Amino acid sequence: MEKFKTVSLADQIFEKLEDDIITGVYARGEILTELKLVEALGVSRTPIREALRRLEHERLIQETGKGAMVLGITVEDLIDIMDIRMRIEGLAAARAARNCTDADKAKIASLCDLQDFYYEKRDLDRLREVDDQFHDLIYDLSPGSILQDTLMPLHKKTLRFRRISITDDNRVKKSVDEHRAIGQAIIDGDEALACRLMEAHIANAKMNMIERLKENG
Repeated sequence: MEKFKTVSLADQIFEKLEDDIITGVYARGEILTELKLVEALGVSRTPIREALRRLEHERLIQETGKGAMVLGITVEDLIDIMDIRMRIEGLAAARAARNCTDADKAKIASLCDLQDFYYEKRDLDRLREVDDQFHDLIYDLSPGSILQDTLMPLHKKTLRFRRISITDDNRVKKSVDEHRAIGQAIIDGDEALACRLMEAHIANAKMNMIERLKENG
């Protein structure tokens, strides 16, 4: 286990455990105890206790009296998350089109070019990273913190499902093309088109994630 930095130790542990729960390292129903995590992570109980409180607040675990039971993200949760994203992320894309500066347009174009590059190389890890950057940039271009605070955690919670979905080459190519179209609408300042394309993109992603889950059990 890599050593954690002493600064913001609880934050680092929270992010580590959150990622492990979301990606399925800890299975739904598994019991996590402070002692088990102390031994696994090599840190004291205090930051682990704080991290567990935050995970419970995020509804990723539930205290049972014998330890924290992993809830994780279910298929039902995924459907709710994607339905919420479908409605809100379209608004974010429209606002991005309204507020996009020349510098922002250059960033969007660059990210779309990078996605094309990594798709041609079939570098799925880098492609997923650029996918995150593309959506994060759109969130950043939406004035105010409410949309960002709502969308960023939801996007993160779909990580496990996106990792499954990205193994479908047809969907990956369509996603890259959809990003290109969304990016161009934002660059052109077409709010209505950016909104419609983003809503369709999230709807397509949702459908593919559910199909891949059925195939993978």
